[in-house]
Amino acid sequence: MNSRVVVVFLVFALVGLPNGFAGDNWEVLGTRVVQNHAERDVIEVTGKEGTFKKVKLKVKRRTVEFFDVKIHFSNGEVKDVSLRSTIRPGEATRVIDLPGNKRIIKKVTFVYKTKGNKGKKRALVTLLGR
Repeated sequence: MNSRVVVVFLVFALVGLPNGFAGDNWEVLGTRVVQNHAERDVIEVTGKEGTFKKVKLKVKRRTVEFFDVKIHFSNGEVKDVSLRSTIRPGEATRVIDLPGNKRIIKKVTFVYKTKGNKGKKRALVTLLGR
């Protein structure tokens, strides 16, 4: 009887944990529907105030090949990241560590090429930070 109570308690305790505890504590900083060809785009970070140590880009709907990413900080500095990666829908780029202490991000620009059938929906790129 006691072991059942403990098991039930543990299940409810684990289900009730915040997502951040499981390592999924990424915040959405912005999203952009991107073009169906090679292009340069910008995600403005306006809705989220705060400081971040790491970012990554997550892709939905279509495969996107990233070539270059520039992270623009509120103090005017820019981090240039060479990111030669092909990301399939549902996947994300590698985690990009930001220099120094926690940083306030103003915007992220990226150079990319969308892959696959041009008749399909356009890809959705989401900037995540923590």
